[in-house]
Amino acid sequence: MSDRFTTPFGPRATADEILNGVRLRGTRMIVTGGASGIGAETVRALARAGAEVTAAVRDPTAASSLIQASVEENWPGSVRAARLDLADLDSVRAFTQAWDGPVDTLVANAGIMALPTLQRSRQGWEMQLATNYLGHFALALGLQPALRDAGAGRVVVVSSGAHRNHPFDLDDPQFTHTAYDPWVAYGRSKTADILLAVGISQRWAEDGIVANSLMPGWITTNLQRHVDLPTLQAMGGADADGNRIEQPFFKTTAQGAATSALLAASPLVEGVTGRYFEDNQNASLAGEDIDGAVADHAVNPEIAHRLWDYSAAALRS
Repeated sequence: MSDRFTTPFGPRATADEILNGVRLRGTRMIVTGGASGIGAETVRALARAGAEVTAAVRDPTAASSLIQASVEENWPGSVRAARLDLADLDSVRAFTQAWDGPVDTLVANAGIMALPTLQRSRQGWEMQLATNYLGHFALALGLQPALRDAGAGRVVVVSSGAHRNHPFDLDDPQFTHTAYDPWVAYGRSKTADILLAVGISQRWAEDGIVANSLMPGWITTNLQRHVDLPTLQAMGGADADGNRIEQPFFKTTAQGAATSALLAASPLVEGVTGRYFEDNQNASLAGEDIDGAVADHAVNPEIAHRLWDYSAAALRS
């Protein structure tokens, strides 16, 4: 992290602007949660640049409008949908076993935020950690041969600035002994996402696979559906009557998908790995809670190693 990587793009660049002039014909990419929000915009930009994109979603019919647009607008690439429930490891296993051929890029985009009460996955994991992190960990592991076969596979993990105040707790990751807090759980899951990219960059370099994580910015999407009104108001996202407010610092979904598109397909970041990006730039490493920076605890190689072993053991159990 000492040598920061820079790009010519500012925070308001869109995904299409990032990929302007980039030709992705012949590439195959997967975007989890690719039917809505920034996931859909990521799918759209990649397919418009020529990629064959699979939107991996719980309900494949939700991607029908994207598929229709790709045909009617004659995009150079294509869009298909496949079922994937990240909170169910059996679903993840079925997806990876059914996949055939190489994968040039996996965009781990899907996520949930601030579930108000403690919920657990079928495997007993706290639901935000199961969906945002463990499902993507299992997906990446299952697709490792396909990423390797692509020759220069990329893994892009969508995290959040919420990671900065919440180091991952390896002593009680499932809130077994401590009280559940929806924002602590979310922040920890997003720290885990960054650590996943760090772990991949450490372990799969010999396979030619790179991995980076990112903060997309504040975008009004379905991700905020579990956030209560007082919290939205405190964030400046709603007025006194509950109406949503678009603050000047909010991004459009096309702008929010830009950093994902950059890391997924831009030749500018070829070979870059183990980094965290915000606003289309490699973020600085500066403490625990500085806006625009990545927290030390989220890029710690030892913690990444321990989390990887903990997660791998869970998949074996």
